[in-house]
Amino acid sequence: MSDFTSSIPIELQIRKIIFEKFNDVDTKFTNDAIFEILKSEGDLDPSWIIDDTESLFMGICDSGLVRNIAQNFTTIFLKLFDPVEKFYCDSCNHDIYLGTSEERVCPNSSCASTL
Repeated sequence: MSDFTSSIPIELQIRKIIFEKFNDVDTKFTNDAIFEILKSEGDLDPSWIIDDTESLFMGICDSGLVRNIAQNFTTIFLKLFDPVEKFYCDSCNHDIYLGTSEERVCPNSSCASTL
């Protein structure tokens, strides 16, 4: 494992990508597509592989942001439950992205403040 630390938590980067590129309840997308964007545009440990993000994608499914509509080995096909909105968390000083029906709690695992 490397000593790499991202400046923006990966879970927030994933939510931002969903907000910017897949913010339509009728759009299907995959964890692979998001991972490729993370690798090219994000702040991600270069040694990571798709399997390293599995718990993060399970977390956004458990939060109620997205639902798993199909799976094929490591590829997870996803759809939003509701459109995503942008907020700012004063506690951790990050932009955050929440679905309209999600609890207003910061999804940053090191913060979890109520908005």
